[in-house]
Amino acid sequence: MEAYLYTALFAPLVGSLFAALFADKPKNLVTGIATSTLLFVSWISSVVLLIHVSHGGSVHVEMMDWIQAGGLSIPFGFVVDQVSATMMFVVTTVSTVVHVYSIGYMDHDRSFNRFFAWLSAFVFSMMVLVMSDNFAGLFIGWEGVGLCSWALIGFWYERDSASWAASEAFIMNRIADLGMLIGIFLVYWNFGSLQYDVVFAQVDAMESTILMLVTAFLFIGAMGKSAQFPLHTWLADAMEGPTPVSALIHAATMVTAGVYLVIRANPLYSEVPEVSYFVACLGAFVAIFAASMALVNRDLKRIIAYSTLSQLGYMFVAAGLGAYWIALFHLMTHAFFKALLFLGAGNVMHAMNDELDIFKMGGLAKKMKWTMIMMTLASLALAGIYPFAGFFSKDKILEAAFATDHYILWATLWVTAGLTAFYSFRLVMLVFFGEERYKIFGFHPHEAYKYMLWAMAPLALLAVVAGFFEHDFVHLVSYVLPIEEYHVSTGVFWTLVAVTLGIAITGIAVAVIVYSRGGFSKKLEETFVYKLLFNQYYIPKLYNDFICKPYAELSKIFWKDLDLKVVDATVDFIAGTIYKSGMVSRVVQSGNLSNMLRWMGVGLLILLIAAIFYSPMR
Repeated sequence: MEAYLYTALFAPLVGSLFAALFADKPKNLVTGIATSTLLFVSWISSVVLLIHVSHGGSVHVEMMDWIQAGGLSIPFGFVVDQVSATMMFVVTTVSTVVHVYSIGYMDHDRSFNRFFAWLSAFVFSMMVLVMSDNFAGLFIGWEGVGLCSWALIGFWYERDSASWAASEAFIMNRIADLGMLIGIFLVYWNFGSLQYDVVFAQVDAMESTILMLVTAFLFIGAMGKSAQFPLHTWLADAMEGPTPVSALIHAATMVTAGVYLVIRANPLYSEVPEVSYFVACLGAFVAIFAASMALVNRDLKRIIAYSTLSQLGYMFVAAGLGAYWIALFHLMTHAFFKALLFLGAGNVMHAMNDELDIFKMGGLAKKMKWTMIMMTLASLALAGIYPFAGFFSKDKILEAAFATDHYILWATLWVTAGLTAFYSFRLVMLVFFGEERYKIFGFHPHEAYKYMLWAMAPLALLAVVAGFFEHDFVHLVSYVLPIEEYHVSTGVFWTLVAVTLGIAITGIAVAVIVYSRGGFSKKLEETFVYKLLFNQYYIPKLYNDFICKPYAELSKIFWKDLDLKVVDATVDFIAGTIYKSGMVSRVVQSGNLSNMLRWMGVGLLILLIAAIFYSPMR
């Protein structure tokens, strides 16, 4: 099995290096085909490993000694257990589809080869993150996906907006990563190791205060990667990157890393209910917070991005309540329908010459039937409609919240479910149905290449059927994760299912009825609530006015008053003094023998005087 582990891990790296060889060359179709093929090989290996560990086993390899410093010993090791194998399957499935799809999407881009080099590197970094057997290796993959996201979000760096969005994502994640790094230092300081098995074996003997600090700092890192409030603003702005990148970030790599960290470190979080409850509360807040902003947004990709932020909130609620397997289950099902939504959005963008305003679309179902069908299926899964995948995982989170008597969390998620259904079908109605508004703006939409649609087909299938594998999934992860049984009576259970489905269906019905009749009144846009949601609660403005601008002004002050007047002036003074003394002393090196002898005499006289005054005989 070790060969399959190495293949799954390093095949994306080989693809990235191969594409990098042609990064500055004109488009080479072989680059896209080769990287996609290698991703498919990685997927096959991941499936083989998933089947292997489904019987309770695991694969653990240590390639070499990595860091040896004093008492610190970190091997370059990887583990494939039931959790990491699930993540590998999700990552490689979505990534393979995205790679094949990108061959068509990036067809006319002059940096075609560079794109695939970074895209495969992105996947490799995520594989390192989920397969490492220690916190240090996880951190290397963590920083790797951060670097690759910076390069891919800012892929079209000629645009100021793309360059700014990439820097925002990178800097905001570095702020959070400082917290995570402190958490990792605390782990080593108190446990004496960074190996998962060694650390988790000592949890019972550790003081609760230490565990609270460790888990809190680790969660700060998760907040940045998974864009939890208040470190959330980068996620919507990251839509400046190519749409396949958005699909990969939101479905299988970057933002899922934070959830994975909490799931992987579940033995730590299980011992500190205070921190776990905070994780759940923050997740519930972010779920409804992001959903409310999606209600009024006009940008096709940003609406889907806010839905990701909201669904991440659901995952953190499950993890915070100790339902780690449900959090992982929702992560998996969400990956399939969210990637499908983004790739469908990519088709719409191509058809509309990169237009993103959904109010400039409408009636595209006639021109893009297959894209419409697949995005509708994905939207039904996102809304949690039976029998689509999202129903099974989202319903389990609501059931866990209710069964553990966290009724406020349940109510928050229940309301969010209705909002999610509404904004999902608001998007579908405004893009694919109703008046053909695109004609007013002179667009001539068309369906995507057939092989791009075929590439999306596996995701469409999984968005429909993945939920039916719930029992197999529970059996798989039960070897590693605690499986909590939530006891509610049969009547209560079916009531919960009914009210959850009811609010989702109501949300869909309202969206269909309202937007089939032309939408809400324009007066709505003049209300305070609408403006508040449309401007993201003015949080980006607050960050800009109270953090970015003061920091920039403070930097100018330090530059003008400290750097130029003190630091530069001091350096210039020292340099000028040395230069002037050199100019004065140049007369000594005249080349005249008489002058040279005269200066030798002066030097000898100085030495004699010094010898007399400092002689030990005085």
